[in-house]
Amino acid sequence: MALTLRVVNVNNNIGFHSSFSRSTFVSPNPSKSSSREYNSFVFQCSQVEQLSVTESENSLIEALIGIQGRGRSTSPQQLNSIERAIQVLESLGGGVPDPTNSSLIEGRWQLIFTTRPGTASPIQRTFVGVDFFSVFQEVYLRTNDPRVSNIVSFSDAIGELKVEAAASIGDGKRILFRFDRAAFSFKFLPFKVPYPVPFKLLGDEAKGWLDTTYLSHSGNLRISRGNKGTTFVLQKQTEPKQKLLTAISSGVGVREEIDKLISLNKNSGEEPELEEGEWQMIWNSQTVTDSWLENAANGLMGKQIVGKNGGIKYVVDILLGLKFSMTGTFVKSAPKVYEVTMDDAAIIGGPFGYPLEFGKKFILEILFSDNKVRISRGDNGIIFVHSRTNALR
Repeated sequence: MALTLRVVNVNNNIGFHSSFSRSTFVSPNPSKSSSREYNSFVFQCSQVEQLSVTESENSLIEALIGIQGRGRSTSPQQLNSIERAIQVLESLGGGVPDPTNSSLIEGRWQLIFTTRPGTASPIQRTFVGVDFFSVFQEVYLRTNDPRVSNIVSFSDAIGELKVEAAASIGDGKRILFRFDRAAFSFKFLPFKVPYPVPFKLLGDEAKGWLDTTYLSHSGNLRISRGNKGTTFVLQKQTEPKQKLLTAISSGVGVREEIDKLISLNKNSGEEPELEEGEWQMIWNSQTVTDSWLENAANGLMGKQIVGKNGGIKYVVDILLGLKFSMTGTFVKSAPKVYEVTMDDAAIIGGPFGYPLEFGKKFILEILFSDNKVRISRGDNGIIFVHSRTNALR
């Protein structure tokens, strides 16, 4: 590979909410026909309202895709998107009314996101931001011993830490609680190990409240705010994409989650495409080599930019403001399969580029793709996972 000293200028490179009541609609000619039209009108308005809530739920879930550490590594832009989506859901009023009185709040919830302010509990500060651990909250209010429990699951093979609180319903949204016991349950021990916190001596510090500001009618999504200012987003069933990204963050079970996501895509009957946008490579099945140039050329690192009219570009940050850039083209040769030709490369520093002699062709098969995540297979069967970094289409 030869370095050419020709300088190239690279600057040219590449809710709607609606409600109607019967008293606000009067048919000018009451009849069975107008009654049917009226009922249809009300039904359609109800559909619009429900659609708005569903789309808003999806907006929040999409905003959470790619968040690491349940909010620990959130960028300002990501945090703004999440907060806006939360506020929209809370303001729509389309969730379950009086959620604490609904059976939908009962059960085991997985924590997906939390703002984790500095006033959070030691357990939150220690465990919540670690993707390797799964964090759950159990809510059981309709028993002889109403309880709310926070659970940190270390793994199926190791066990968990469970911190329990006696609970009561304050009002339609608020749960009052007081922590009273905690213990480790290890799979390799036949007994529980007490968590050394003297709850009785903590007094009011062991007390708190939790407001549920949104509970979906499906019973799968919940937004809650605590007495210490923390916001929580929880799900009963975690989205497959979120499971994959969590597995990538923890480094455990990635291939299994990839297989599940690809299987779901096959069952849907949809054909994934090489979609336009900026995509960050977040995981691949091949171990990187000692040569960053070889890794970059093989697509094992950096950002991929898929442009219009078959243009494609790879960009890798090197060091001290230097970047490695490859540009080329792609054509679709079969369903889900693309032929990619990379025929130009350069080391870029500021507004200038130092071209490199370069040429590479490979086949790229798209196994799964949507607005947030893409799974593909390249040469030698290497599997890639990319996350979209720019705005959705």
